[in-house]
Amino acid sequence: MITVALSKGKLLEPAIRLFRLAGLTNGGVSLDSRRLVFPCEPLGMTLLIVRPSDVPTYVEYGAADVGVVGKDMLLEQDRDVYEPLDLGFGGCRISVAALRGQELRDRLSSKVRVATKYPNITERYFNQKGIPVEIIKLYGSIELAPLVGLADRIVDLVSSGETLKAHDLVEVDVIAQSTARLIVNRASLKMKHERVTDLIARLKAQRPAAAQPPVKQRGSGQGVPL
Repeated sequence: MITVALSKGKLLEPAIRLFRLAGLTNGGVSLDSRRLVFPCEPLGMTLLIVRPSDVPTYVEYGAADVGVVGKDMLLEQDRDVYEPLDLGFGGCRISVAALRGQELRDRLSSKVRVATKYPNITERYFNQKGIPVEIIKLYGSIELAPLVGLADRIVDLVSSGETLKAHDLVEVDVIAQSTARLIVNRASLKMKHERVTDLIARLKAQRPAAAQPPVKQRGSGQGVPL
């Protein structure tokens, strides 16, 4: 059996579509379901639906052989996993942002206060710039921090930039680009080499189709075919 950890949230639907196009799943899964385990026994595969931040952990420790996760999580966590494939969907960027009119201002006499859910990425970035930094770890609504005086800067994922504009924030710099990546447990790559390499090849062949937006279907929309 091959166990695959998929990320909840915006990467889940395109990941399911990619696996379906590659002929790696059967049956069905509801995006609103509380189920977290979906066996595909005829194909010798089990899907796990987990939090994005947990996918690298599941794969590194062998609870999953393969995972789909954003590059942002890999940069933040620096897990010991093999990363063979950029899946090409879920594109966004990790950016530094500030209130409009303050984007050129850095306090050189004291630490710059930065709110983020990416403390490791943030620390590396500001250290490389030689700027002293005080990091405030937040788990959501990062864009509020400069508005209420909690932070001078934020580091967050940006897609269209509309959320930043809505809060009068502007991008100061782009730290890295992020897309969904396929990751593999290093032991699984050796022990299940044939199965894993076949999975990689199938996904690679279907990447362009999976990157296209889904076609809306009539009905409740509660299920996505696997």
